[in-house]
Amino acid sequence: MGAPFGATSTTDDVLDGLDLSGMRVLVTGVSAGLGVETARALSAHGAKVIGTARDLEKGRSVTGGGIDLIPLDLGNLASVRARTAELLDQGDAFDLIIANAGVMATPFGHTADGFETQFGTNHLGHFVLVNRLTPLLKAGSRVVMLSSAGHRYADTDLEDPGFERAEYTPFGAYGRSKTANIQFAVEFDRRHKRQGIRATAVHPGVIRTELVRHMEEGDLQRMIQQMNETARAAGEPEFTWKTVAQGAATTLWAGVRADADLVGGRYCEDCHVADPAPNDPTIRHGVRAYATDPDRAKALWSKSEEMVGESFPA
Repeated sequence: MGAPFGATSTTDDVLDGLDLSGMRVLVTGVSAGLGVETARALSAHGAKVIGTARDLEKGRSVTGGGIDLIPLDLGNLASVRARTAELLDQGDAFDLIIANAGVMATPFGHTADGFETQFGTNHLGHFVLVNRLTPLLKAGSRVVMLSSAGHRYADTDLEDPGFERAEYTPFGAYGRSKTANIQFAVEFDRRHKRQGIRATAVHPGVIRTELVRHMEEGDLQRMIQQMNETARAAGEPEFTWKTVAQGAATTLWAGVRADADLVGGRYCEDCHVADPAPNDPTIRHGVRAYATDPDRAKALWSKSEEMVGESFPA
């Protein structure tokens, strides 16, 4: 089913020929970049899209009409709980939840609840959001977690999630949070697949969006130069940016086009399920074994419940 699609496929390529009328989708982070394109493409093919944004005015300015916007701050669990309570009260089911919002390489800081910013926003905010909305997911529905190749920077550290002992590095913290997104998808899928609800994680590729706003231009260029030097030494192609439409394609491939049994509990990139990645910095593709390890995924779930003070039984 996914054979015609690859790294350069766009959202319109992936959704070509599909009528999504009757589908109801929640997309977090629709005020910029991938979230805007994801919502646009789904809406253009007939889906009813509910988008979340911290800044509703900004969201309205970039999405236009046709998409319902609701305020949500993933770095504040009171906001997450308030929005999910409203959606549960409304009682309208979702066919697809896309956990798209996130932050990258931020300076050391904390969310409103005292969690390290990236782990608290990228993982714990979505952990509570998706779990609280699970009663609105019906058989055949899916959850897509936006992870990243950045998961290869670090595994989760459940003994020190807030960097109270370890030295904080912006990309180390980002890597932890993106690994957590994959591990969450693995455990959520295990818990709910018997009810026909599946979850997957995706790497959209490297796209120049607002996600890089915390990086200095010189640091970004040095990172790209280093990636290219490593690629040349390994005989691999040099780095190329993806467009936003190409970046959002894997999200929609995994959420709408691909077979659920193919992507459930897996990590996808370039519109296919990723292969295992050896611990080799010259290889830019694939998924680290720790990210899809079911035991680590279960341990993260338990630690996350402890941190947010809320339990979500299977």
